[in-house]
Amino acid sequence: MSSVTTTHAPKGLEGVVATTSRICYIDGDRGVLAYRGIDIHELADHSNFEETCHLLWFGKLPARSELEKLRERLAAERHLHPSILTLIGNAPRTALPMDVLRTAVSALSFYDPDDKKNDHDANVAKAIRLTSQIAMMVAAYDRIRKGKPVVEPDGSLSHAANFLLLLSGERPSPTAERALDIALILHADHELNASTFAARVTAATMSDMHSAITSAIGALKGPLHGGANEAVFRILEAIDRGGTDPVEYVKGMLAQKKKVPGFGHRVYHTEDPRATHLRAMARDLGHSSGQAKWYEMSHKIEEFVKAEKKLNANVDFYSASTYHTLGIDVDLFTPIFAVSRISGWAAHVIEQLDDNRLIRPRADYLGPEYPARYVPIEQR
Repeated sequence: MSSVTTTHAPKGLEGVVATTSRICYIDGDRGVLAYRGIDIHELADHSNFEETCHLLWFGKLPARSELEKLRERLAAERHLHPSILTLIGNAPRTALPMDVLRTAVSALSFYDPDDKKNDHDANVAKAIRLTSQIAMMVAAYDRIRKGKPVVEPDGSLSHAANFLLLLSGERPSPTAERALDIALILHADHELNASTFAARVTAATMSDMHSAITSAIGALKGPLHGGANEAVFRILEAIDRGGTDPVEYVKGMLAQKKKVPGFGHRVYHTEDPRATHLRAMARDLGHSSGQAKWYEMSHKIEEFVKAEKKLNANVDFYSASTYHTLGIDVDLFTPIFAVSRISGWAAHVIEQLDDNRLIRPRADYLGPEYPARYVPIEQR
């Protein structure tokens, strides 16, 4: 049997280093996540989403004037071509928001002034544009499907505050704005997760930013990636609706050999550092809004699963109760992941195209021995 030299990777490419990057650092043993070397805890405590975007796209924290310029550019791009609004408006009201978002992002390329350009500056411009537009499209579809008018953005508000304004039609409280701002920071990037890797593979063919981001959204939709926080809240809803004890409900799931979503992580062997902030956020938001039951149910489940299965909560577990307390519908949880992760996806696409090589791995062939003979159909 003929053969080629291969590196036999484990199923799912677990632990395989696929590229070099200067964007995101993870130490799974110590529970460290850092963007451009800056610990996620520092960013969550002191930074904001716009500043984090600058860090990801330009490689450094912005000076005050640079931050203001980026905010102005994001504000200037908070508009959608009428044809995109028509496309969104014509989608069935029963369509999944992630499916609408995937299709609309692909269509955005028709109206992008840099559509035919693939150089560094054009891709940074597309990153800024897409970050503003994705947030607008998620909110616009939610308004349209509920028979409500699309809300105009407010140039004086932050990205997080604008998104909440576009969803509800009301200016958010400082508490709600800060909570979403931190959530956007925490979800902004996570190295070569499935959606980011999908984006880089697409970009590596010398395709365009919009194609790469469409690929990423397709990967994010899956319940083993971005859809996990929706699955978490479906469990919380079922517990609340049935008046069941949270621990007994989860015991029942485990007895049926069902996986409890929101726990464990392929990379982290200790607590997911993003969960640390989201746990506190869910607790504080729950108490301040009078909806503490969602946090309390979650906390009981977390303590039981950690004791019983030795699994830590990941970023998806507490983001479910956090988003619900902010008044966000459950089928928007994954699209909001995209509202944040577009910043990291775009950073990786820019990095990939700045020093590109086609991503083309090999498969470990396990089929019939070569050479297998062709048997004429009459003899089969």
